[in-house]
Amino acid sequence: QVQLVESGGGLVQPGGSLRLSCAASGRTFSSYATGWFRQAPGKEREFVAAITWNGDYPGYADSVKGRFTISRDNAKNTVYLQMNSLKPEDTAVYYCAKSTYGYTISANSYSVWGPGTQVTVSS
Repeated sequence: QVQLVESGGGLVQPGGSLRLSCAASGRTFSSYATGWFRQAPGKEREFVAAITWNGDYPGYADSVKGRFTISRDNAKNTVYLQMNSLKPEDTAVYYCAKSTYGYTISANSYSVWGPGTQVTVSS
């Protein structure tokens, strides 16, 4: 069974950058698409970015397109989310998740989730 752990969150000023990491245990992780989602207080969990198992096709929510970059290193069983030009509205708990059915933006299609890492963008 794959387990996921996120890291790299923290407090950053508007306009700053953070790189989140999602480390996976289990040899089958590299066979699945992986996504990043986020949930702000009082709001529903929303899609941020996803990437196919081989890294060939990254996709993004409109709200982060051009500012965030998702990538993966299957040799290290790790998926990354580089976040630049951060805004206060990016403040949320960020989760990575393993897809059950391939590349998708629907949270319902992700079967394994990490515990999340807090990102706070504030001056």
